Amino acid sequence: MLLIINESNNAYYNLAAEEYLIDNFDEDIVMLWRNDNTVVIGKNQNTIEEIDESYVAENNISVVRRLTGGGAVFHDMGNVNYTVIQSYREGLFSNYAYFTEAVRDFLREMGVDAVLSGRNDLLVDGKKFSGNAQCVRNGRMMHHGTLMFSSDVKDISGALTPNAKKTESKGVKSVRSHVTNISSHLPADEAGSAMNVEDFMRQLYQFYLKRFPDATPYELTEEDKAAIQRLTDEKYSTWEWNYGVSPAFAIKASRKFDFGLVDVQLNVRCGRIEKIKIFGDYFGIRSISELEDLLVGKQYRTDAVKHALAGFALDDYISGMTAEELTDLIMQD
Repeated sequence: MLLIINESNNAYYNLAAEEYLIDNFDEDIVMLWRNDNTVVIGKNQNTIEEIDESYVAENNISVVRRLTGGGAVFHDMGNVNYTVIQSYREGLFSNYAYFTEAVRDFLREMGVDAVLSGRNDLLVDGKKFSGNAQCVRNGRMMHHGTLMFSSDVKDISGALTPNAKKTESKGVKSVRSHVTNISSHLPADEAGSAMNVEDFMRQLYQFYLKRFPDATPYELTEEDKAAIQRLTDEKYSTWEWNYGVSPAFAIKASRKFDFGLVDVQLNVRCGRIEKIKIFGDYFGIRSISELEDLLVGKQYRTDAVKHALAGFALDDYISGMTAEELTDLIMQD
């Protein structure tokens, strides 16, 4: 296992680093890193619907899309991110207990009773401090998560504009009401001074070294950094990747399921689906564009959509969704 501390605080570079590592290394990898003020958008989300654009602009907050599904999250320098990359095998995708075990054990050693809850959250005293997400790519798997240590909750609630379906279904009035910082649950050290986020990150790094006997410190080489910067410039810092061109859609339907929010937007011309986009905070191991391509050109009729989805591995694209549920949503039944 290669253990990396990525010293960059540039969100575009750091998300590019994840893609570079998953595509170019065969070894297991754990990377620890932090972003300066940033909203990180899930792979399948409609960026404009997830952020407060005015707040983001006024406060110089970066906006970047990641490789994994799930919902939008806010990063600042009080938040530590961890990325785990390894070979994919059956049963690993959506196994959040497996990938968060080391972090939970680390926090328990520090006196923080962290528990896995819901789809992909870590909680302490019933409040969330960590969201986690995953993807599978070319036989490799990436799991990453946030660890809010001393984040500014005001910026979290200000930058994010959650879809109303999400907040209604959870009965949550604001982001501030259900998140917490790890630092609020840590005892002071013997000298009476509280741990800072840099200390926390270093101790997590040391924990991984002890936890995994094969863990080897690795520093990104100049070649690595140059390749990551190229990916940053060509993809992760571009408007096309982070926002994308979203034409106006005539038909929209959104529904919250146990596995996440699914938002379908489509145009119908001459009785057939001309364009379709499927947004949401759901998870899946394959690109949603393949599902969208399958539906383009199909008649906008319940039986035609059902027939198109029959035998299609829908769970690979929207984990937990049935063909009947998607058909009902598209047809607004």
